[in-house]
Amino acid sequence: MAPEDRLGILAERPGFLIRRLHQIHVALFHDECEAYGLTPVQYSVLTALQGDELDQKRLGQRVGIDRATTTEVLRRLDKAGWIERRKCTEDARRQLARLTPAGESLLAEVEDSARRAHERTIEPLTKAERERFIRYMSKIVSANNDHGRASLKLP
Repeated sequence: MAPEDRLGILAERPGFLIRRLHQIHVALFHDECEAYGLTPVQYSVLTALQGDELDQKRLGQRVGIDRATTTEVLRRLDKAGWIERRKCTEDARRQLARLTPAGESLLAEVEDSARRAHERTIEPLTKAERERFIRYMSKIVSANNDHGRASLKLP
């Protein structure tokens, strides 16, 4: 099989395209949000904490990240001063996290840039295609949620 034929096969594989789309989105997010020093996962965690105080397990479930990743993201956000953590008074094994005023401010400041990154990711699609694409992705994630390394508690 010729190399170009093998590449054609790759372009028909959902996993290949999903991975590539993720790479593109991360690059677009970086383009738009570089000044804030945030990754997409950090932005998701900050968003999940907006107006709430969550333990690490529930936070990981809201964002769909595993325990080790949640711990590392929280450590970095805490170091930056965007969140604060404390032990739960009812269960000292649980760590609670919430946004600091600086984290609230950052989230407000980065909102337009992050929205632009998301819009740029799906920009080639028409409005109807965008809505359908989001629905299809949600359906796939929901149907396969139990197969991920971390559970995502969908609304």
